[in-house]
Amino acid sequence: MTTGGSTSRDEQTLAALGYKQELSRGWSGFSNFAISFSIISVLAGCFTTYGQALNNGGPIAISIAWPVISLLILCVAFSMSELASAFPTAGGIYFWASRLGGPGWGWFTGWFNLIGLVAVVASVVYVSATFLMNLLGLFNVHFIFNFAKASAATDVHYTAHVNFALFAVLLIVHGLVNVFSSHLVSLFNNISVWWHVIGVAVIVVILIAVPSHHASFSYVFGHRINNSGFGNHMYWYYVLPIGFLLTMYTITGYDASAHVSEETHGADESAPKGVWRSVFYSAVIGWIVLLAITFAIQKSQEATILKSSFPALAIFQTALTTAGFKAVLLISTVGQLFCGMACVTSASRMTFAFSRDGAIPGHNLWRRLGKNKTPTWSVFFVVLFAAIVTFPAYFPNSKGTPVAFLAVTSISVIGLYIAYTIPVYLRWRMKDRFETGPWTLGSKYRWINPIAFVWVAICVVIFCLPFTPAGVYFGKQFSWSSVNYAPLVTIGVMVLVTLWYLLSARKTFKGPVRTVEFEEDGVTVAEPGVA
Repeated sequence: MTTGGSTSRDEQTLAALGYKQELSRGWSGFSNFAISFSIISVLAGCFTTYGQALNNGGPIAISIAWPVISLLILCVAFSMSELASAFPTAGGIYFWASRLGGPGWGWFTGWFNLIGLVAVVASVVYVSATFLMNLLGLFNVHFIFNFAKASAATDVHYTAHVNFALFAVLLIVHGLVNVFSSHLVSLFNNISVWWHVIGVAVIVVILIAVPSHHASFSYVFGHRINNSGFGNHMYWYYVLPIGFLLTMYTITGYDASAHVSEETHGADESAPKGVWRSVFYSAVIGWIVLLAITFAIQKSQEATILKSSFPALAIFQTALTTAGFKAVLLISTVGQLFCGMACVTSASRMTFAFSRDGAIPGHNLWRRLGKNKTPTWSVFFVVLFAAIVTFPAYFPNSKGTPVAFLAVTSISVIGLYIAYTIPVYLRWRMKDRFETGPWTLGSKYRWINPIAFVWVAICVVIFCLPFTPAGVYFGKQFSWSSVNYAPLVTIGVMVLVTLWYLLSARKTFKGPVRTVEFEEDGVTVAEPGVA
């Protein structure tokens, strides 16, 4: 098959990078921004991991740490934007590392990215199931399960089982939506942006107007809390950094703008803008909603709030009327459902691209497209492994603490941010030999890139640490149900991937596989898998 003068600029750019146009290119620049903004989702991360910061640091881990860490994350986003402009492909990060460092760098970057994307699907969909369970409980819904009983959490095992069942159902629904139509996903993402903006505004107004009184400025910007179980002498160098998970987890997944670049018009400019703008606007909007939540804390209820599995829900419940609580929970739950759908989209596109280059076992299956040009089997891959990695949540600890959820969030942050910064380091190493696209940092890359990868290296160490004394191996309080299994999963998978690479893949894996070859009269499409 040959395409001549009819090819668009996007198709020509993609062909120059070695790929034919297979996915349907129907997304606008706004849709590209929308998917990353939806995945970041301040209605998801800010609400679900709020307790991680409140218990590990207190209000200052939210009011002060959020904007500071957001600036550091922006350095990562700006660095990635420059790469997204130069290489607008669905492989995104994996492709960047392969082009800048060779097949080995690409191999490990791709696997870190894949681990992170599957984990972020798992964490977002699981916690959206938690919020949906609580919402249904408020309306006394009793269909198959008693949601009022489950949301009351008086029986932690029943609650965990209902939560996991809802999680499985939502995974299936998100999978079907993604398989059904790329255009439908794009539409939902566009709606999601406005839902998040308007929804956050409504929630902030409710949190300002409804509570009988609010926390003081000194409490929000100066109060410290250490509810981790570790000693106060560990506050600044151990406890508070663990609370950084709130910001790092919430503002992640923005590589989605790169992964859908093959479906976006004007991708070499739209994708980089989608990356950094989604981070910037989410940081600003997220800080506003976090401050509103923190000011709504009723100090008399602080002990009750800290004991809750999800303290943000406890704050809403103790500070608002029943009607206000229902409204906030409804808005946040719908936002999380949008987020989960977008996460599956991003992860499936990366799986498709990585499989297209033969890097995943069974790649010939995972790279297949459905009749409507959506990566059907890649969607199935993501949904299946998201369920597997979250399965420990079916077995709660005695306190009902969502350790499994926190571990999955850590896996997503570790996997994604390592993948984000490997190509950033490789780009920095190339210095001015790097050929930029239309969107470029200019000479600023010299200091922005190092800030990005040094900060991520610090965070990776932090999020591998135990969250509680009960998670410390060989400690007196040790319990497997309290273990942060993020390093076990991440290291375990990467050990297998490394062995596979050393024993076999390095001989056969050559990095991105070209699916087009140029001829003088146009662009000739080659068979997939033919270099």
